[in-house]
Amino acid sequence: MSERHTALRSMHDLGLAAWFGGSLMGAFGVNGAAAEMNDSTQRLPMASAGWARWTPVNAAAIGAHLVGAVGELVTESPRVAAQSGVARASTLKTALTVSALAVTAYSRLLGMKLEKAGGPPVEGVTEPNSHTPSDVAACQRKMRMLQWAVPALTGALIVVTAYMGEQQKPGEVLRGMLGRVGGMRHAPVGMGALMAMNGKNKKMSRSGHC
Repeated sequence: MSERHTALRSMHDLGLAAWFGGSLMGAFGVNGAAAEMNDSTQRLPMASAGWARWTPVNAAAIGAHLVGAVGELVTESPRVAAQSGVARASTLKTALTVSALAVTAYSRLLGMKLEKAGGPPVEGVTEPNSHTPSDVAACQRKMRMLQWAVPALTGALIVVTAYMGEQQKPGEVLRGMLGRVGGMRHAPVGMGALMAMNGKNKKMSRSGHC
């Protein structure tokens, strides 16, 4: 119970912090600063250059987070099985992680399309104007939603991680383990009822054949 996994926890937390912070800063800082440029044809190239420089760092952060998360799941697997509520929290965390990965990958794909578009006139990085080509405008509208989805999902991951940290307190561990034992205590009763029902069914089938 008292084993330390400092390296795994550090990779998990630092990776997630960079993933969340980078996506939030990009939406506010990179996209916001690019939208302030006077030349509307330089707004997309400026933002694209910023996001392209951040991509390798973000990929490393996500990789570190995933290694830490998988390592923690393996080391905490006995508690997942023994403590009530931990498995549900782990399932929710996994679902959020997969969703954040999918949205991040799709956002980068759209960003690469905008990067290849060159320098069309735009109102902002995610806002087209009347002179913006239709295909570029379509990508921008999708990016407008996705740029906030990534920090929302990774922020939710931080909250779930904090909650799971609370579950590791001695009092929470004891309460969760007692809750799991209490749930298992009802299993023999249910099994006994099922066996009794099967016995009745057998007797009825025998009487029907006589």
